Amino acid sequence: MRTRTILRLVACCLLAFLGLSFVAGVYLVQVTLQPTRRLLSADGEMHAREMSQRHGAELTDVAIPARDGATLRAWIIEPRNNNGNAVILLHGLSDNRQGMMDYAEMFLSDGFNILMPDARAHGASGGQLATFGLLESDDIHRWLDWLEQSEHPHLLFGFAESMGAAQLLQSLPSEPRFSAVAVESPFSSFREIAYDRVGQFFHTGPWLGRTVLRSIVEAAFGYARLKYQLDFEQVSPEAAVGRIRVPILLIHGVNDSNIPIRHSRKIALGNPSVTLWAVPNTEHCGTINTAHRQFQQRLISLFGGHSTDQSIN
Repeated sequence: MRTRTILRLVACCLLAFLGLSFVAGVYLVQVTLQPTRRLLSADGEMHAREMSQRHGAELTDVAIPARDGATLRAWIIEPRNNNGNAVILLHGLSDNRQGMMDYAEMFLSDGFNILMPDARAHGASGGQLATFGLLESDDIHRWLDWLEQSEHPHLLFGFAESMGAAQLLQSLPSEPRFSAVAVESPFSSFREIAYDRVGQFFHTGPWLGRTVLRSIVEAAFGYARLKYQLDFEQVSPEAAVGRIRVPILLIHGVNDSNIPIRHSRKIALGNPSVTLWAVPNTEHCGTINTAHRQFQQRLISLFGGHSTDQSIN
């Protein structure tokens, strides 16, 4: 009798745990795929136009349709004395194009045309869900189509941070037009960053999401497939980079507590096209502040070093 009672208690606890895991997984999906939308500010736009004028450049609003009909919006900034090449800048989660202004000014000073999109479900772009590369890879492809047709750059380069970094890396297997890319603080796969997020909620390492609370991660992945037909097992910058030979500079702060540096180490492992710069005493996407001069030198050297490699046909 006592054994049956214990078994019932264990079964009830297990069912309760699985039920709570499902609820937590649904919550994790909803807050992740529908991030807080940071709208463009009038002050930010004024700052962007003033910066463009300082560099003798013209800022223009542009828009293109995505494959699913969402309207994607961006700024194109064109210096009068440009070097003939273009850079696309991709921002992080819950940010918008205004968050990339410091990078834009850095590239403008070297004569690059700058394309600054808002990711889908961010800023002024349409789309209800952020999909971390599943749909954004094609969005990037369409932006490069627009650049090629409207601006006719000799070469195309990309720089992105955090979420944008992961999206840019995932676009590479199907996008051969990049001559080189640099990214800061990407995650290696959606599953791996999910383990981190579960652990961060409880102030532990990723081991908690991999073991005791793995049911939350599995529930989240399953719910995303059933509810939105999105397979986040396919979101893997690590796998994408393993299949390409475009020169890539990975930048990652050693002290990054948001996306730990092990993600970039996993991406870089075994691919000779990837260079990893581990930046000491630097948090998430903070290299432009902690090592500004070296940061600028490395990026301009990377992009300038491939300026004679090939041209867009």
